[in-house]
Amino acid sequence: MTALAQTTNNIPWQRLTTAYGRGTDIPRLLETGQYEELANLIEHQGTLWQTTPWALLMLLRELAKQKPKDVSSEEVGLYLAVANVITVEYMDSQNTVETMNELLDEKYLWPENEEEDELQWEEEEPPGYETEAFFSYYYFSYLLLKDAVPVFTAIMNGNDQHAPAIQELLHLLQSEEKTQP
Repeated sequence: MTALAQTTNNIPWQRLTTAYGRGTDIPRLLETGQYEELANLIEHQGTLWQTTPWALLMLLRELAKQKPKDVSSEEVGLYLAVANVITVEYMDSQNTVETMNELLDEKYLWPENEEEDELQWEEEEPPGYETEAFFSYYYFSYLLLKDAVPVFTAIMNGNDQHAPAIQELLHLLQSEEKTQP
């Protein structure tokens, strides 16, 4: 099964974190195509967050339905931003959970009540940021982007404006594949 074939549709966005708090706004941002704002939430200063693989899953499913000429440069920039922070150290699946859906297990989710969020962040390992889960955000994001290579290639071939950025994206995804042990 490819990563894009995940069957989870009920993502508890309000219990997953972004660079600026909870992921509560992500469904609205996805629906309205606010890619720059999404990019700031799912990748920030070289870090991917709990929401990253789930936002990518939703975005890449929709991207596959778009015509190359309809894809925005902001959306391409979002994929490029995520790919830029995925390094080989995050590609070892031995340091990850087995499936992406495991990342929605209760032990990785934040409490329903947001009142204690500041205290949660002060903990040595806040919920969902244990090593195994944290590496998984990168690993599954990488798998999702790799699964979308045919879609990216079609965009590159059908939209000259995005061709340089897509080439860079494809190069990043290939170079990580070549440097894996």
